[in-house]
Amino acid sequence: MKLNCQYKIIVLLVLFVGQFSFAQKKNESIGTETVNVVKPYSPTISDAFKVKETPSLDDSGNQPKEVIKYSILSVPVASTFTPSKGKAEGVEKAKKERLFNNYATLGVGNYSTLNAELFVNQDLGNNDYVAGMFRHHSSQGAIKDVELNDEFYDTAINVGYGQNNRDNNWNVDLGYQNQIYNWYGLPTDFGSTIPDQRYDLVNSINPDHSYNTIWLGGNAEFTESIFSNLAAKFTHFSDSYSSSENRFFVKPTFTVDVMDQAIKTNVIVDHVSGSFKNNYLQDNTEAVKYGFTNVGIEPSFVIHENDWTLELGAGVFYSGDTENSGNKFYLYPKVNASYKLVGDLMIFYTGVDGGLKQNSYADFVTENPFLSPTLNMRPSSTQYNVFAGLKGKLANNVNYNLTGSYLNEKDKALFKANDYTEMITNEDYAFGNSFGVVYEDIRTLRFYAELKADFSQNVTFGINGTFNSYNTDNVVEAWNLPTMKLSSTLDVTITKQWYAGLNVFYVGERKDMQANTSLAIDTTPITLKSYFDANAHVGYKFSERLTFFLKANNIGNQAYQKWLNYPVQGFQVLGGANYKFDF
Repeated sequence: MKLNCQYKIIVLLVLFVGQFSFAQKKNESIGTETVNVVKPYSPTISDAFKVKETPSLDDSGNQPKEVIKYSILSVPVASTFTPSKGKAEGVEKAKKERLFNNYATLGVGNYSTLNAELFVNQDLGNNDYVAGMFRHHSSQGAIKDVELNDEFYDTAINVGYGQNNRDNNWNVDLGYQNQIYNWYGLPTDFGSTIPDQRYDLVNSINPDHSYNTIWLGGNAEFTESIFSNLAAKFTHFSDSYSSSENRFFVKPTFTVDVMDQAIKTNVIVDHVSGSFKNNYLQDNTEAVKYGFTNVGIEPSFVIHENDWTLELGAGVFYSGDTENSGNKFYLYPKVNASYKLVGDLMIFYTGVDGGLKQNSYADFVTENPFLSPTLNMRPSSTQYNVFAGLKGKLANNVNYNLTGSYLNEKDKALFKANDYTEMITNEDYAFGNSFGVVYEDIRTLRFYAELKADFSQNVTFGINGTFNSYNTDNVVEAWNLPTMKLSSTLDVTITKQWYAGLNVFYVGERKDMQANTSLAIDTTPITLKSYFDANAHVGYKFSERLTFFLKANNIGNQAYQKWLNYPVQGFQVLGGANYKFDF
């Protein structure tokens, strides 16, 4: 091996030296030579050597498998266990309460109180029906320390007819109501100018007065029409002092698509006209007449964008004074926006709106039945109401609502006690026992809070409060408007047969002012004390048709004054029954 390696080294050295020895010199030509390739190189692969025989294996280490046999000794065991068959768990369904079309209620209580209701409804076919209702509420009075008759009666009856069709439903309603009240609220110092004649003067007063209302109205809803809703009502209202009032109201609502945007438009026509036999000072020779026609249009459209909802609109109104030839135009904003801050748990909302309110004698009496039939009538305008708030859920069964608002109202109607003199020739409402209406411009800062909770299917609770701060221009106070109102309700289903409820409310101080013009003294505002009232009820369902109930009102037995000189009834108890039936 060493010798061969040496030979290889010698050969390489010889070739290396020869290369340099025969290298081409500068400017020397090496000439040309022809090389002929006789046969190209074709390499081949020889066959591999293969073993021709199967090798033998030495199996001396492999042992045959042994067959293993098992034997089990069976011993019987005594057992009384018997497996039960599986059964799917079911949900217990509550018994479906039967619904009745008609009911009758009757209740009686102290102060000779009677409360009765009757409602009947009958289907005439597959789509149409007829209904009727009768209501009566009366009391014989006997309020402590009240010298005049203080009883009242309120009776109403109405009938209706309607149809529920595939594309529309409509109904018409005709009714009549009779109300009897008494101007029983004499001033505390009444008779101070004529103490010797006070007894005769009090006995000469007949405080009884009554109101009568007749109405015809209807409502229609459409699903396949440009008109989505149509409401109309005519009301005739009168009293026992020859006062008379007619009011016609119609409000069609229609929706039009413009550039893929649905524009909803309310059209309002509201006319009221009436007359009073005399004014409060009794210095006119003709009836005091009034008449106003308000016509308005309120277009708006709604935009939904992710968690935002935005409503944009406006209101344009024309008000015509038919008796004094006065005309006014009003323009109101109508913008509302809401944003879901945390889903349904917290929703922020804000907006600004306004409107024109048609005041009427009938509406005033509904709020205060002790008015004198000598009112000054005109519409009220809410120039704007700016508001913002939060609403949502504290839990799945607890809802809340918080709102702050600022209102600017022009010609807001306020109830104020009438001044009086102690003359036997006065009208029965002119002894300081009636109220008039004054109109003032008021700006109000208001906060409202509400909480509702359904603790279970059997217990519900609610509480709310309103706080107001008034700013007036021409008067000392916002007459008879409370700065605070609180209210709370609790309803409990005790068992399937028993239920109960509680309602409490608080009304803060109000201001009023009244003068005996026979006395030459300066008058100052009178503060009406705040009051708290609690009402409770309990009921027992004797059967699916018959239920007994017991109600208690003014549980604290407070003789508070809702209006100046008008104490309310003390502790009241009313018991009765409700019966449901079908024809």
